[in-house]
Amino acid sequence: MQPLNRYSRTLTEDPSQPSSRAMLHGAGLTPADLKNPFVGVASAGWEGNPCNSHLNQLATYIKEGLTSQSLTGLIFNTIGVSDAMTMGTTGMRYSLPSRDLIADSIETIASGQWYDALVTVMGCDKNLPGGLIAMCRLNRPSLLVYGGSMYSGMYQGKKVNILTTLEAYGARLANTITDDDLSGLVRVACPGAGSCGGMYTANTMSTVAEAMGMSLPYSSSNPALSDEKKQECYRVGHSIRHLLREDIRPSDIVTRESLENAIIMTMILGGSTNAVLHLLAIARAANVDLTLDDFQRISDKTPLLADLKPSGRYLMEDVHTIGGTPAIMKQLLEAGYLHGNCLTVTGKTLAENLATVPPLNDTLSLMMPLDKPLKATGHLQILYGNLAPEGSVAKITGKEGEYFEGTARVFDSEADAVLAVQASHIQPGDVVVIRYEGPRGGPGMPEMLKVTSALTGAGLGNDVAIITDGRFSGGTHGFVIGHITPEAFTGGPIALLRTGDQIRVDSRANRIDVLLTTDELVNRRLIWTPPPPRYDRGVLLKYSLTVSSAAQGCVTDEAEWFHPHSPSA
Repeated sequence: MQPLNRYSRTLTEDPSQPSSRAMLHGAGLTPADLKNPFVGVASAGWEGNPCNSHLNQLATYIKEGLTSQSLTGLIFNTIGVSDAMTMGTTGMRYSLPSRDLIADSIETIASGQWYDALVTVMGCDKNLPGGLIAMCRLNRPSLLVYGGSMYSGMYQGKKVNILTTLEAYGARLANTITDDDLSGLVRVACPGAGSCGGMYTANTMSTVAEAMGMSLPYSSSNPALSDEKKQECYRVGHSIRHLLREDIRPSDIVTRESLENAIIMTMILGGSTNAVLHLLAIARAANVDLTLDDFQRISDKTPLLADLKPSGRYLMEDVHTIGGTPAIMKQLLEAGYLHGNCLTVTGKTLAENLATVPPLNDTLSLMMPLDKPLKATGHLQILYGNLAPEGSVAKITGKEGEYFEGTARVFDSEADAVLAVQASHIQPGDVVVIRYEGPRGGPGMPEMLKVTSALTGAGLGNDVAIITDGRFSGGTHGFVIGHITPEAFTGGPIALLRTGDQIRVDSRANRIDVLLTTDELVNRRLIWTPPPPRYDRGVLLKYSLTVSSAAQGCVTDEAEWFHPHSPSA
C-alpha cells in the first residue's frame, strides 16, 4: 500500500534533502507536521473583488479541518480577474487568459513543492475552471471548494444584483430612469462577499464542479457568508484524508459520464455559454474526448427547467432555500437524467450521496415540472453554417424566439458597438456583428455583457441579434451567438461581413449563415488582409500565440503535435 505522503516524503524523508527539511522548519512546521501528508490549499483570494475577498478566510477554515485529520495544510495563493468589474474595458481581455494562468500556477507550486493532495478555493468565473484544470493535470487526490454566491441587494423594495446595474445603464441611456436611480442601485446591488448571484458563469461552473463530483454536496448552493459554507470548509479535511487513503484521484471522478452530468445540469439550470468553453478544456486536461457535438446531442434531449436569472426570476440564494443543488440533482436522478454511478470526492457515488438528501421543497416554483419545461430542449445550441464552419455557441431560451433574420451592423470591436448603442444607431431587426474579439484577435476573447445589457436596458433585447467571435457573460440573455469559429483574426468568414449583409440564424436547424453566394465570399477573401495584433508584448501577446480556438476550449498547454495519452503518475 502506498504511503499517504507519497509525494511530500521526497522532501521530508529523503536523507539527501536536509535543506528541504530545514526550510520547512523555517516556515514554522514541526517534526510532527513533516510526518503528515502535505495538502496544498490554493486560494484565489484577493481584496479587490467581492467574489474573492473572503476566500482566504475560507482557506483558514479548511486548514483547521485538515489539521484535525492529521494533515498538514499549506495555503498558497493564485490570481483572479473580476469579469464584472472589467466588463466593457480592455481589462476583460485578461479574464480568459487568467484561467490558464491559475491552472499553471497551481500546477507549478503543487508539483514543485511535492504536495500529496490539493484543495482549491475558488470564487469568480475563471477561478473555478482554472482550479479544475489544474486538479485534472496533477491527478492527485483533490477537491474544489466554491466560495459561494453573494446575497442579493434591495433597492426600492425589489431584489437587485450585479446584472441589474448593467441593464439599468441601458435604461438610463433610454431615459427611463434617473441618474439618482442608477447611482442608488449601484450602491446596494452587491451587499457583501460572494460571487454574482444568478446562474451566471461562476454559479454555472460551481454547479458543474458539484455535478461532476469534484465538490462536496451543497458546495455550489451554500451562500458565501452562510454558516453552511463555513461548516463545509471544516469537512474538507475528512474528505481529503479519505481520498488519500483510498487513492481516489480526479481521473477516477472526471469521466465521460460525469462530464455529461455537468452538461445536463448546465442545460437544466440555464447555465452560461462559458460552460462549453471550460468543459472542453477540463475534459482535455482529464484526457476525456469531448467535442461541441456532445453538447448539442445532450441539448437535444435535455429540457430547460430552472427559472433562474439572467433570463428568469430567481438567484442561487433561492436554490439554497428550496433545498440546494443536491435536491435538484436528486429529482433529476430519479427522472433518469443523471448517471448515478459516477464516483465523487466523498468516496461515494452520486446516487449514494443523493440517497440521503431531502427532496426538493420548491415553494417558489423555481423548477418547472418535467412535462411543462420552459423549453423542451436545451438553451445552449451549437450552430454551424457558412459563418461558423467550425461551430458557434448560441444561448437561446425560447423567450426570444428560435429564428432571426436581419441586417448586419458590423463592428470591429465591442467598444465601437457600445458607442453605436449609446448613439441610438442600433435599430430593431439589426444583427449586431462584433468581430476581432476572439481568443487570438481580442486577444483573450472578452465578454460582450456591456453591449448586450445596454441593448436590453434600451428595450431592444428582443428585437436584435448579436453575433461575435468573442464570448458572452453568463449574465447575458437575448438572441446571442458567440464563440464563432474560425475567428475573424485568423480569417474566419465573420471577417468578410459588411454592414448591410443579410444574416440568418435558425437554431431549430442549428444554422448560422450570411445570405451571400460562395463566389462572393471567395472574392471578399481575396481582398481581405489580417489586422495587426493589438499587443506586441506581455501576457496577451503570449496568449494570442499559444491559444487554441474556442472550438477546442481555448487551451494553451498543448502543442498541436503532441497530446498526452494518460494521467500523470
